Amino acid sequence: MTVSDFHNHGDCPGARSGYRPSRAGGRRLQFAIKRLLDLLLAAMGLVVLLPLLLALAALIRLESPGSPVFTQKRWGRNGRVFKVYKFRSMHSELGDRSGVTQTVPNDPRVTRVGAVIRRTNLDELPQLLNVLKGDMSLIGPRCHAVGMLAAGMPYELLVPDYHARHAVRPGMTGLAQMRGLRGPTDRADRARARIAADLYYVENYSLLLDLHIAAGTIVSELRGGNGF
Repeated sequence: MTVSDFHNHGDCPGARSGYRPSRAGGRRLQFAIKRLLDLLLAAMGLVVLLPLLLALAALIRLESPGSPVFTQKRWGRNGRVFKVYKFRSMHSELGDRSGVTQTVPNDPRVTRVGAVIRRTNLDELPQLLNVLKGDMSLIGPRCHAVGMLAAGMPYELLVPDYHARHAVRPGMTGLAQMRGLRGPTDRADRARARIAADLYYVENYSLLLDLHIAAGTIVSELRGGNGF
């Protein structure tokens, strides 16, 4: 199914035909280059980070029983649902596999190791596998859990154009995250601001924009990030 078909069929509520990232040949070429870079950088990242990945998996397993990696169902490109990989940051018996119940500051479900990897965003590293599989990109709108709530209601009710953000592959980081729009979506204004940033990315995609987001994300992480 093409991006156009996705919007016209309305596979996701709220999708509309105004967001088509591949309208021009030049943009198609940029997306092809983007995918090539995703493959190369994700493969290199997994090789270089393998000792760290193994160490984190061991620490998670030593602190609490259960697999160090878990999966959740997330929205992908064209409204396709896929399983995202993450390092487990909560006690296995307390975690929410749906991802709908959001984490709050000092959440009792989070382990000590989990608190560190969430704060430093190391829990996201297994998503490099999702990038290799084609589920995700290194940069793009963050993949949301299916059924995610914003201000106490389904996101698509709060933001009618919500599913238009799914015209591109979700990313490990994105414009909204670079702008500090992350964490709980209990406030309607911040929830809307996230989607506004995502839709800006879809409409204005370029390799230069990806470079800007990558640089901004690195600066943000060096300043300590803001995950919890």
